[in-house]
Amino acid sequence: MENIKPPSEKEVIHRLHERPKKYLEEWLDFPAHIHHASYRMANPPVERPQSRMEFLQWLQGLRIPETHTVVSEKFGYGVRVEDNGDRLVAVWEAHTEYYSHQVWHIPDDKTLLPEFGPLTFPQYQFPIQPLGTRVIALDIVISPERTVSPVLIRDLLPGPHVYGSRVFGEEISIVTSFTPDDRLHGRYLIFSDSPKALLRHLAKVIDGVATIENYYHLLLLPFPEFTKAVDRIHQMEQHHLEQRSRITENLGASESRTLQEWLSRLMIDFIEVSRFAESMRYRLSASVPYNAILEATLRGFQERPLTPFLPMSDYVLGGISGVAAGYQQLMVRIGAIESDFQSIISVIRTQVNLIQQEQNLVLEDQNLRLLASVDKTTKSQAMLQHTVEGLSVIVIAYYLSGLAGHLFKAFEKWGWINDAATASGLFVPVSLVFSLTLMLLGRRMIRKRMSSKDDEKTL
Repeated sequence: MENIKPPSEKEVIHRLHERPKKYLEEWLDFPAHIHHASYRMANPPVERPQSRMEFLQWLQGLRIPETHTVVSEKFGYGVRVEDNGDRLVAVWEAHTEYYSHQVWHIPDDKTLLPEFGPLTFPQYQFPIQPLGTRVIALDIVISPERTVSPVLIRDLLPGPHVYGSRVFGEEISIVTSFTPDDRLHGRYLIFSDSPKALLRHLAKVIDGVATIENYYHLLLLPFPEFTKAVDRIHQMEQHHLEQRSRITENLGASESRTLQEWLSRLMIDFIEVSRFAESMRYRLSASVPYNAILEATLRGFQERPLTPFLPMSDYVLGGISGVAAGYQQLMVRIGAIESDFQSIISVIRTQVNLIQQEQNLVLEDQNLRLLASVDKTTKSQAMLQHTVEGLSVIVIAYYLSGLAGHLFKAFEKWGWINDAATASGLFVPVSLVFSLTLMLLGRRMIRKRMSSKDDEKTL
């Protein structure tokens, strides 16, 4: 495996303080014609490096020399200068969720007014097919004129309304209609009474316009899904409300089987709600920061009126008014129904556990009664067994004494003993001792055999 040498301390410090955009500003000028497009990435960790490779191929396709190229991890640009002095500046920038391409045509003739439409840089052609879904496409013209008449502005910009503002506390004017042209490009016209002020703020103006358009569209991009989600969550809430009411009314009198059926249905519905919640969180989670970026960018413009047009912020803020709050309110509703599902599932599980505990207590009581009955029966059997064993000793002794009596009579007749009756009486205790010994020996043998069988089963 190839060993990768870690960057030195000098290289790390250089990367931290590197400002490639600052070097880019040195190439920018006006008049200029700019095409800006941004693309939303479906899988940013994978597609972000791919977009960088795409930009490198783009630079090769535009025949931009490496000496005029700067490419970092998330930002890059290249500059090509034609023999007639015209400049072509290609810019790429990767963000969290999207990346953007920007092409500047800066003519050498400073009196030339660029026109909206295709770039007129000699033999220019966009050489690649970008990744992802296009979010916006902008056609921006930076005019060398100090003023542009409202009549000409209305002719240049499509749509029923035109919006315009002076920005950055300078005499820098931005006008747009926020209406796509026939090529689906949004048009912006920028001019200034102060060429020095415009040149000083040129990069900031274009970045600000691109930021407003990008995040405005990214914020509104999930709006159609949001409207469908509002109807869907309403249906879920109605269904769950009916379900919860039915369960609450019958919870106390329900058996374990019914509770288990409720629990299964609730778990299925809860999984569906959870999937829906995760899907909407993925789509709407960035709405709050996007809204904040938009508002901060508009504040940074330091807008002032440009007669006779409405301020650009009126259109932007009017379009996004309440959108981010609506997204968040939807997530609150989804979170509430998730929490309610968890609560009712927990209640039913508790009820099932209580019923099971009650059944266990009943079984335990029955087992105790059965054990008591068995114990009583065992004691009775033991008493009966002892009684039988005692009677057995007496019976055996009786038969032994009877047999011995016949034997003693024979001995008396033969003259071996003098009194058979006395011998028979003396033999009674002996017969009792013999019977008792015989019974004890038999019990010991039985216990020994039982113990040896138990040992065999254990082995």
